[in-house]
Amino acid sequence: MSRLCAIVLTLAMLGLPPAVAWGQGADSFEKSPLAIETAGGRHDFTVELATTQAQRQQGLMYRRKMARDAGMLFDYGRTQPAAMWMKNTFIPLDMLFIDEDGRIVRVAQRTVPHSLVVVSSGEPVRAVLELNGGSAARFGIKPGDHVRHAIFGTAPH
Repeated sequence: MSRLCAIVLTLAMLGLPPAVAWGQGADSFEKSPLAIETAGGRHDFTVELATTQAQRQQGLMYRRKMARDAGMLFDYGRTQPAAMWMKNTFIPLDMLFIDEDGRIVRVAQRTVPHSLVVVSSGEPVRAVLELNGGSAARFGIKPGDHVRHAIFGTAPH
C-alpha cells in the first residue's frame, strides 16, 4: 500500500475527509457579502456559499474558529424543507432559516457542537445562514428580519 493510500485510509477511519484534514475545506467555498436588517440596524457579514450537495454536506464541520463577521450561507436553489445537525462541528452556531424573499422565518440559537439532534426549518426555506453562536442575541436578529444577498435578488451595497 502506498504511503498516500495509508494516510487517506487513516483519515477515513478517524472520520476526517482528506481535504478538510489538510486544511483545504475552507478554500473550496466562494465568499460574498451579506447584510441582515434588524430593528437595531444593519449588520454586515462575509459569508462562504455552500451551493452544491457536497458543500452543504461539509458545511462548517471540523472548523475550530470563525471570524466574528463571518458565516456560511447554505443555498438550496429553491424553496424546500431544511434540516441541519452539528455532527463534527466544533463551533456553537446560530442557524437562521430564510425564505425565498430573504425573510428570516426561524432562528435556532447556540446549537450544540457535535449534536446529532436535527434542527428543522419548520417550514420550507430557500437558505440557511450559520453564524457564530450568540450572534442572533448580540445583533438582535429575529424572525421577520431581512437578509440582503445576491441569491435573494437584494445584494447589500
